[in-house]
Amino acid sequence: MMGFYFNRLVEILPLFLKGLWMTTQIAFISLGVCTVLGFSLGILRSGKSVILKWIIGVYVSFVRGTPFVVQVFIIFFIFPEWGLQLEAFSAALLAMAIMGSAFICEIVAGGIASISKGQWEAAESSGLSRIQQMRLVILPQAMRVILPPLVGQFVLLIKDTSVVSVIGVMDLTRVGWITVIRIPEGLMVFSLVGILYFVISYPLILLSNYLERKMAV
Repeated sequence: MMGFYFNRLVEILPLFLKGLWMTTQIAFISLGVCTVLGFSLGILRSGKSVILKWIIGVYVSFVRGTPFVVQVFIIFFIFPEWGLQLEAFSAALLAMAIMGSAFICEIVAGGIASISKGQWEAAESSGLSRIQQMRLVILPQAMRVILPPLVGQFVLLIKDTSVVSVIGVMDLTRVGWITVIRIPEGLMVFSLVGILYFVISYPLILLSNYLERKMAV
């Protein structure tokens, strides 16, 4: 029996490794994009412009208040009606970037808000511009608050990549569904899917735990 399962595993493993590569690409490209976008939005949301803060607040509330699968459907099926036709891979990256940036925006804005008013006043009295205050004084201190939840959010985003399988992206989850239609060993198939997701996520889980301990000191 064990030999049978081993042979099955050898048979399906190449397809799963392709799915793992696709999931890894989507995860890490979108993490890079949504981190840059999320930091930009978080800094702008911490600024003085009431209108800008309101616009970003609406964006964040909409993204956080709607299911991710609905956002994926809007980008892949509704955007073409507005003249923006995207391939499944590009649509997946865009959806991940939009969703991730909203959550990272909140983490960054919360970290900046944790810095005392006295630090802002001290930076301003030193003659620094607003950008210099943020870059040289506020953000370095805020990163102690931002980093642990940011890495934790990265783990959640990697797991959320499984949703993009609904638009045909051949990621790990879709490879699992296609395989389980062909062969009856569903437990083995989705155990393999879970293990491969864990392989991607576990280093970040360890990093998140380490940062929480380090920043708590």
